[in-house]
Amino acid sequence: MTFPAMPRYVDAWFRASIDADPDAWADTWTEDGIFHDPVGDPPIVGREAIRKFIADALPAFKPFLGLTPVEAYYVADSVAVSWRAAAVTGDGKPVNWAGINIYELAEDGMIKEVRSYFSNAVFQAQANG
Repeated sequence: MTFPAMPRYVDAWFRASIDADPDAWADTWTEDGIFHDPVGDPPIVGREAIRKFIADALPAFKPFLGLTPVEAYYVADSVAVSWRAAAVTGDGKPVNWAGINIYELAEDGMIKEVRSYFSNAVFQAQANG
């Protein structure tokens, strides 16, 4: 699989997603990271809260195939990445969705904030439909 060129921690974020590894996913964030998943929902604040959010969500899928980056645009400490995602619910329903994430990076390159833009209604309709 070929990923677009991305900063180290953004690349690791997507790889951890595909590996369905909540610890590796959380390790890409600053301690006080903020995750808007999606934008409009209450943000998840702090590395440990983000790790728990991911760890709690993954068991609903068998398997969770992850988010695959399609295109990336990098300017200074901001990165915009379009992506596609796929999973299969525990009862066998396929779920496919896509979106764009905007990453704000700390000086050391770790992720300090992500704004995720996708249709949660589309996601939920597939997952619960």
